[in-house]
Amino acid sequence: MKRNIGMKKIILPVAVVGLAIGGTLAFAQVNPSAPPAPQSMHQPAPAVDASQVAKKTVTALSDLKTTAKVKAALMGDKLTADSHIHVGTAAGVVTLSGNVVSPYVAARAEQLAKQTEGVKEVVNNLKLSPS
Repeated sequence: MKRNIGMKKIILPVAVVGLAIGGTLAFAQVNPSAPPAPQSMHQPAPAVDASQVAKKTVTALSDLKTTAKVKAALMGDKLTADSHIHVGTAAGVVTLSGNVVSPYVAARAEQLAKQTEGVKEVVNNLKLSPS
C-alpha cells in the first residue's frame, strides 16, 4: 500500500510538468507569412502631436474641476442636497441626469449648474421619480 502512495506522489508532478511543457508547445503557432518578431515588435509608434495631447489633458482636468464644483453646489443647496443627481462634464458642457422628486428640484439643479464657474452649457436630463 505504501508503495502505491509513493508512486502517486511521483506520477502527479511528472504529469503536471509534462502537461505544462506539452501545453506550451500546443499553443505555439507558426505563421510563415508573419514578419519575424524583431521587425514586428520594433516598429515606430505613430506620431503624436504633443500640443493636442496637452490641450485634451487640460480640458479633462478642467471638466473634472467643473464637475466637482457643480456637485458641491448641489450638495450645499437645501432643495437639491438629498437628490441623487449624476453630473457629467465634457468640454464645459454639464449634463445632469437621474431622478428627482419634483420639477422644482430639477429646475433648481439646472440653475445651480448654470451659475457654476466653468460651465458653458447645461443639458438637463433629470426625470421625475414616480411617487
